[in-house]
Amino acid sequence: MKKSWIAITLLFGALSLTACGGASSTTATTAAVATEAAESEAAEETTEADTEAVAEPVADGKTEIVYGKSQGPYTELFEAAIIPILEEQGYTLKGIDFSDLQTADVGLNDGDVDVNVEQHTAYCENFNANYNGDLVPISPIPTVPAGVYSVNHETLDEIPDGAKVAVPNDASNTARCYLMLQKIGWITLDENADSTAVTQDDIVENPHNIEFTEMKSLTIPAAIQDFDYVAITGSVVYNAGIDASTALANEDIQDHLVLQVVVKEENKDAAWAKAIVDAYHSDEFKQYMEENNDGLWWIPKELQ
Repeated sequence: MKKSWIAITLLFGALSLTACGGASSTTATTAAVATEAAESEAAEETTEADTEAVAEPVADGKTEIVYGKSQGPYTELFEAAIIPILEEQGYTLKGIDFSDLQTADVGLNDGDVDVNVEQHTAYCENFNANYNGDLVPISPIPTVPAGVYSVNHETLDEIPDGAKVAVPNDASNTARCYLMLQKIGWITLDENADSTAVTQDDIVENPHNIEFTEMKSLTIPAAIQDFDYVAITGSVVYNAGIDASTALANEDIQDHLVLQVVVKEENKDAAWAKAIVDAYHSDEFKQYMEENNDGLWWIPKELQ
């Protein structure tokens, strides 16, 4: 705008000279001055537009991502490895704490947060069914396997008759732990049962007469001495400070038990959601995992 006034001032000056009897060369000079001023103003406007474009890195205009924050390895991995990648792209991240995954999913479903990275597909589907949710997994992420642990026995072979074994009481993790116990030969499950939702009722063979106690996952480590063995998920192992290398057995992670980035369905194609997915698939993240995985993490092939 300033240069526009300069151009107008010069133009009036030139016209004054012409009115006083200037030659045709004066008219040419006037046109040249006006043209130069107009070109300069256009260049300035282009520069300002380019600057504004650089300052706006996100296609849909959303630059702040709010994530559900829980205690455990998955949020910590997100904060240590994924947030720096997103910040380099111009995003800002804000975490909101939740005491448990169910509450975190309610917050996500209600729109209080945009994303969480604390659950597998089976848990997500179970939440949607019970809470009329519309949450969707959009990318697998590294997962800490469930395992069998004991402070009373050194091997699986020491299992006594009538052994007391604790397992999680939430549906999806109950099923995965019973599948793990079948894997090590302690029980046999009904082959017709839904592997994502097996319960004690689906146990058809229990040769060790195991007495199962289903309880909240987070309370199992504190009670570990009261049981011959416990079956617990990786995040609980991590939170409790248990050395994952002391597991006497680990699960074979099935597709529905791989941890996921989860968002509301309406956001699955948003630019910011795709940016999170791309960050987990990036070379920077692969390098981070190569340098920081001491055996705790199982990494999906597509992220390797």
